Amino acid sequence: MMQTPLTLVSMFERAEKFFPKKSVISRTHDAIRRFTYKETGARIRALGSVLEKLNVKKGDKVGTLAWNHHRHLEAYFAIPSLGAVLHTINIRLSLDHLAYIINHAEDKVLLIDEDVLPLVEKIRDQLTTVEAFIVMTDKAVLPESTLDPLYSYERLLEDGDEQYTFTADIAENDPAGMCYTSATTGKPKGVVYTHRGIVLHAMALSMADTAALSESDVIMPVVPMFHVNAWGMPFAATWLGSTQVLPGPMSVPKVLAELIESYKVTKTAGVPTIWLGLLNEIEQNDYDMSSLEAVLCGGAAAPKGLIQAFEQKHGIPFMHAYGLTETTPLVTISRLKSYQQNLSNEEQLDIRAKQGMVVPGLEVKVVNDRGEVQPDGEDMGELLVRGPWIADEYYKDDRTQDAFRDGWFYTGDVVTVDGEGNIKIVDRTKDLIKSGGEWISSVDLENALMAHDAVYEAAVVAVPDPKWQERPIACVVLKEGAAATKEDLIQFLEPQFAKFWLPDDILFLEEIPKTSVGKFLKRALRKQVEEALEV
Repeated sequence: MMQTPLTLVSMFERAEKFFPKKSVISRTHDAIRRFTYKETGARIRALGSVLEKLNVKKGDKVGTLAWNHHRHLEAYFAIPSLGAVLHTINIRLSLDHLAYIINHAEDKVLLIDEDVLPLVEKIRDQLTTVEAFIVMTDKAVLPESTLDPLYSYERLLEDGDEQYTFTADIAENDPAGMCYTSATTGKPKGVVYTHRGIVLHAMALSMADTAALSESDVIMPVVPMFHVNAWGMPFAATWLGSTQVLPGPMSVPKVLAELIESYKVTKTAGVPTIWLGLLNEIEQNDYDMSSLEAVLCGGAAAPKGLIQAFEQKHGIPFMHAYGLTETTPLVTISRLKSYQQNLSNEEQLDIRAKQGMVVPGLEVKVVNDRGEVQPDGEDMGELLVRGPWIADEYYKDDRTQDAFRDGWFYTGDVVTVDGEGNIKIVDRTKDLIKSGGEWISSVDLENALMAHDAVYEAAVVAVPDPKWQERPIACVVLKEGAAATKEDLIQFLEPQFAKFWLPDDILFLEEIPKTSVGKFLKRALRKQVEEALEV
């Protein structure tokens, strides 16, 4: 067979050539703008020529601190097509972590949204490798800033070469991008993605039995483009020639609902907290959501009640998926097999609430704490993954040896696998609750609580117990205007769980602390609970 490299250059060139009339719709701070793929390709080439003039060479890291918009999409392709490495930086991280990852990655140039400039200004004196700053803004006048040298993205593109040809000698296993984990403990860990891994991952997203992305779709990634490359959706959508709707900064539920209605979005992706907010918005106001063919949900387990509300109440297909920063991220997706279509609604929901089967191209296995492979069934174990878009190390990090062993990535997620091969995330290894020698899944309790009509969000943590070692405590945020007591919720849980699983207490909170990517921040919550209970 021919040895032709799988690279990102070929992905955007395909969109230029075959889909020059299709659109990228971009919401920025100031406007909603529309670009064809022909125009997008020209802007990608201009950006490439500009970065070359700024002395960006093969292997150099270029950081982006930006929301989901057309300029960020252009950087997604221009940087790797030069042979450089696209480093998408989570702008919700602490200042210490921002400085750490920019220095650790050795970013040479930073592309920064205007509203993020103050963050970078605060850490400028700590940055050791950055040689230039480029501000991405619609405004004609460059904002005042202490950053130097500071360039205007649009002015640079005006002087760029729209006919520029990317000539870098790129091998498919060369690095194309990198992202750092959000780090609930310790320093963030860097993961490097190759051209080959990103291309193969885009193929996986396009399969009929996975996300089934196609040219006919209108795709809106709500998951930030700084979080695992927006789950790879901008790469796949560009390659396929799909219309893209990029929701930009401050994409609150009202904005998302309006974009879906206005541009007839067919597929969208985000974490459960996004969809809880959208569900609340569409139930309180009148929107036309009929164009939606799939809401892709990942990052945390989606409650059954959330899936049920989208599908049965609003007729919006809901698709559960699973992955991590280290897996590019798609590992599993929950779809019914052909012979499961005749099952009852409740039986189908039980299957759909799991994270699903491993996608074609990857392998998984489940091992217990003694390293023994667990059979299909109710036995819990840690999920291990390997495949062509799975990382094999952390970037310059000693923690590699803990997570990558014997050709497998140890995810840290505790799962069960049913007889049909469906994986169910039970918990993170560090969040499982061990009470009297028995394991309790915080995720199962959380999902059950969030199925209650009065509950908006729920998180369960362990607290020390002198008799049982650990006991579960539930933290609940009620829906606006709703009412429920501790006794109401315990009574709701009783038929679903063994008695020792039931929380010892339920605390009602105004807000549950979350990580920068919208997951429950168990470490902070555990401390909050212990202080409240004086444990």
